[in-house]
Amino acid sequence: MTTESLELARTRYQAGKAAFESGQYREAVENLEKARALLARNTRLGGEVELWLVTAYEAAGRTEDAIALCQQLRRHPHSETSQQARRLLYILQAPRLKRPSNWMTEIPDLGALSDNESKVRITAKPRKPSEPKPPAEPEFVDLSQVNTKDNRFIWLALIVIGLTISYLVWLGF
Repeated sequence: MTTESLELARTRYQAGKAAFESGQYREAVENLEKARALLARNTRLGGEVELWLVTAYEAAGRTEDAIALCQQLRRHPHSETSQQARRLLYILQAPRLKRPSNWMTEIPDLGALSDNESKVRITAKPRKPSEPKPPAEPEFVDLSQVNTKDNRFIWLALIVIGLTISYLVWLGF
């Protein structure tokens, strides 16, 4: 394997990952398959590319291909790759659960929307720069409105504290 083909494989691998992460699964499969063809299958990088290819196959609706590749990867010489392949295979072969229809939200088909594009135009209003608010002035309290009469609560609190301390001292002896 030449350095040039290794670099091309890495470039395809990164392009495949980027396409997968942006939801372009067919493009991801194409790039990952091209990277896979340029790499030796028993290397760590080759196994990593194939694991990404398994997830891209599944996302693209090619579950049978994903399972078949995953079964091959279980015997990969790199232990981490074979372990991840076993986990993925377990997930891929798990039975599909049926969800009640009220759990699902139906997304309407927007394919015919391009016909109405000339009829409906949505314009965004430009935002006005927000004006800075003046600093808040401190709020003054009118003391003539405050009830300052002694309600004897302080005396009750002091008596309760004194009794509590006395009781604790008496228990100490």
